[in-house]
Amino acid sequence: MPKGLRVGRYTIPDSDLEERFTTSGGPGGQHANRTESAVELRYAVYDSDVFPPSIRRRIIDRLGDPVTVVASESRSQWRNRSLARQRLGEELHQAITPPTRRKPTRPTMGSKRRRLEEKKRHSEKKKLRKDPEW
Repeated sequence: MPKGLRVGRYTIPDSDLEERFTTSGGPGGQHANRTESAVELRYAVYDSDVFPPSIRRRIIDRLGDPVTVVASESRSQWRNRSLARQRLGEELHQAITPPTRRKPTRPTMGSKRRRLEEKKRHSEKKKLRKDPEW
């Protein structure tokens, strides 16, 4: 396993990551029941000083604290560890990227025309409901 988890331009040291190994559920017989191949990887964002406070707050708001990832697809513990680290890195990377700002657009000519036509139809409908003036 590499030293630390790379997330964008930040590197989370292995000492900040907590791994737990459990038996995988599902079929597999004796191998599945006795081998602790499933991996639960936890990262306590609040306790770590890797990210600046603004990014740390964004991660906690989006993912909570601690961030937990589980991998149990493979029969191999080593493969599941690598999958869990990869998933954690992807989740954190998505959480630290700021949301893209919406660029305001103007209404098109067609939408303006349709809006005005609909207003005229609505106005005519209401005029027909009135009592005629004598």
